[in-house]
Amino acid sequence: MRNRLSSCFGVWIVLSVAAAYAAAQAAQPPSPRVWTWQELRDRLELDNPTLLADKINIDESKAEEITAFLRPNPSFNLTVDGTQIAPHDGVWRPFAGTFEVPGVSYLHERRHKRELRLESQKRATSIAIFSHDDLNRTTLFGLRSAFVSTLQAKATLQLAKDDLVYWDRVLGISRDRFTAGDIAQIDLDRLELQRVQYEADVQTAEVNLRTAKIELLTMLNDRTPIEQFDVAGMFDFEDQLAPREDFRTIAMDTRPDLKAAVEAVEKAQTDHKLAVANGSTDPTLSAWYTHNASTNNPFAYDTLGVSVSVPLRIFDRNQGEKLRTQLDITRNEKLRDAAEAQVLSDVDTGYATVESNLVLLRPYKQKYLAQALRVRDTMFFSYQHGGASLLDFLSAESDYRAVELSYINLVGAYLSAAAQLNEAVGREVIQ
Repeated sequence: MRNRLSSCFGVWIVLSVAAAYAAAQAAQPPSPRVWTWQELRDRLELDNPTLLADKINIDESKAEEITAFLRPNPSFNLTVDGTQIAPHDGVWRPFAGTFEVPGVSYLHERRHKRELRLESQKRATSIAIFSHDDLNRTTLFGLRSAFVSTLQAKATLQLAKDDLVYWDRVLGISRDRFTAGDIAQIDLDRLELQRVQYEADVQTAEVNLRTAKIELLTMLNDRTPIEQFDVAGMFDFEDQLAPREDFRTIAMDTRPDLKAAVEAVEKAQTDHKLAVANGSTDPTLSAWYTHNASTNNPFAYDTLGVSVSVPLRIFDRNQGEKLRTQLDITRNEKLRDAAEAQVLSDVDTGYATVESNLVLLRPYKQKYLAQALRVRDTMFFSYQHGGASLLDFLSAESDYRAVELSYINLVGAYLSAAAQLNEAVGREVIQ
């Protein structure tokens, strides 16, 4: 009996522990999904409503290609005449002398008008594709900027938390020193008041991180709670930078807005050819059949007829459209030249910004970070042993925080400048 009770009690304990563990697991919030840059980029192209709406323009332009290549519809006409409307010699046979003339006509387009319309619309489709790629380029830069801001906010938050942990350790040591009579109450009070600044830094960093995540989620059209969303990526800089001419060459071959400008020149030339073709004469061919039972010629009851109608282009030879399209070629050539100049300017500006950030970052990584840490630790050690004043230690701690925060901001500025250079080039050349 005892063994049975003991066994039941053991089973009850195991079940209770399992239930408690399951409840604890259920109470824990789900771990956040961590997104990499490549995953965010792929998600942007699939879910961003602005890009999806703009992509429809391409499909609409392709649909217009069908319209541009359509032939003119033939026309059908029916003429009925000769119907008797009053009695003749006391006899009223209204349809005895009626004749019917059904016929068809068709406008024949000359000078390859259909082919030119199709070519013009195909170039318009190409421009729509390049314009969509350019929108994707600029939107991707916005996503990259938000991604960098999130990484920078995470680094700033981690620095603030580390500083708070360090300061709590300083307070712990200082309280022991106060208890031992090694420092005065005023020094301890000043140290404890300094903790408020570290707490404020943590709260500010958390708000900035949430704001950056909200911007990312908005661009992705994602309703995921912020607590379940996180990103991961390299928050550092590459010390080497390729020559500027390499970026210029890539940009001239890649930038979609420049390709759209070049394609616009080709479309303007095609439109001018179409305007010249539209100034030509298009004949209308007609054919008809006549059934006329009232004719005196017994062989002319059923007859066929044909005609050709040729408009005389005396006054309207499409002169205005010819001139307009000729001028439009020159206008688009100027816009193409302006686009080329803008591409080179964007590359040069982005390159100079990245280069400037590298000049500032190199000494931080090689010297200033380690130097600031060494000064802070040395001053704290000296303050602990009475070799330095509290003011000197607080100044060293403030300098350390300023150097660390400046480094994080410079890395963020570098990554933002790299994203700007990628946007200027038209593809990611700096990861």
